[in-house]
Amino acid sequence: MTTIQHDLLVIGAGPGGYVAAIRAAQLGLNVACIEKEKALGGTCLRIGCIPSKALLESSELYAEANHGFERHGLRFEKLHFDLAAMMKRKDDIVRGLTTGVDGLFKKNKVTRYLGTGRFTAPGRVVVEGTAEPTEVVAKHVIVATGSVSAPLKGVELDHDRIGTSTEALAWPEVPERLVVIGAGAIGLELGSVWARLGSKVTVLEYEGRILIANDGEIAAEAKKSLEKQGLKFQLGVRVTGARVKGKVCVVEMEGKEPIECDRVLLAAGRKANTQGLGLETLGLALDEKGRIQVDDHFATTIAGVYAIGDVIRGPMLAHKAEDEGVACVERIVTGHGHVNYDAIPNVVYTSPEVAGVGKTEEELKAAGIEYRKGSFPFMANGRAKALGHTEGRVKILAHAQTDRILGAHILGARAGDLIAELALAIECGASSEDVARTCHAHPTLPEVIKEAALAVDGRPIHL
Repeated sequence: MTTIQHDLLVIGAGPGGYVAAIRAAQLGLNVACIEKEKALGGTCLRIGCIPSKALLESSELYAEANHGFERHGLRFEKLHFDLAAMMKRKDDIVRGLTTGVDGLFKKNKVTRYLGTGRFTAPGRVVVEGTAEPTEVVAKHVIVATGSVSAPLKGVELDHDRIGTSTEALAWPEVPERLVVIGAGAIGLELGSVWARLGSKVTVLEYEGRILIANDGEIAAEAKKSLEKQGLKFQLGVRVTGARVKGKVCVVEMEGKEPIECDRVLLAAGRKANTQGLGLETLGLALDEKGRIQVDDHFATTIAGVYAIGDVIRGPMLAHKAEDEGVACVERIVTGHGHVNYDAIPNVVYTSPEVAGVGKTEEELKAAGIEYRKGSFPFMANGRAKALGHTEGRVKILAHAQTDRILGAHILGARAGDLIAELALAIECGASSEDVARTCHAHPTLPEVIKEAALAVDGRPIHL
């Protein structure tokens, strides 16, 4: 077996892993990365964030052309969609981005190993899955293997008619009836895609509300909007089984009548992908959720071994993993590296979009923190009216005494883009007054943010 030495080895080439590898190379380290898939970029680029957004965009344009263009004076005799062409566009986007990561590795002289990595000792990892195993020795090793779809007891996955998001991104035809198990971001996004293309979608959720990680008031408004679009919800239900029975799928729930449908999407969450890494060889303990335990600087209890992204605590977000990757390698090289977890935004790409950063109103109440709230509707914004997208609002939560922004939440057009301003505000410790007194171009959607900031002090101009 060949043995090769590097300064730093990253296991996993998802957003956290490949960004960590590139940043480490920029800092002068001899870097290697192990990835089992031929295409780099991990779940996010290959079968997650990017392909889902491609289908969301295509399906939203179709829905808009069907139901929204007439108010602009645009009419069609007949409108059809080509699902195969949508899928090809999605695949082309994915291919271009994964190829781009490969180019970045070459540009930064990151050595890539195709296969899986397994620890045999601290700083020693065997690459398996190729013709001849290779041993990689490195002073520093970062585990960035991401997450996988979490199973649900009783749900019999055949990865076709009953599948996860991976399968739902590539169905060859629109299911007449679709049941989505889970009302989080993945379930609502992919449920929206297929509903827009004609599927009758029913979303089942164990909790009593949708988007449990988001602000409750904003999530409740989002549910009403999605219901108008045809999605049906059953909340507070416990799914006990799902199986293929002849020509239909049957979904069973505790205390309720079974539902028959054509396809089932299991979107009940994700779990850390730590299987097969040989962590037990190192004596690395996992927490109650199967995640690797790290300190505030991403170091495990084994010297020289670190972990970032979905395999550690915190929200499973690609951009969170990216920031952790950068902070981790900067800590290794310079002694400094930090992530402000209060300034990490999350976005749900439904229509309208849902975005948030910082604390929710529920979290502030639970912590006993006094706050003031300001909100402003898109309905009162000129740019939103011109776009024809006036649903939703911006909501800002500021400390009652200091006025420092503690959280911000948006339901509305391009919320995923708008939330960046408020994430920056929290990162810089800005107050609602700071945002309110910042000049915003007119007419633009960000003016809704300014008005919401003014509303914290009870003085919005246009309401």
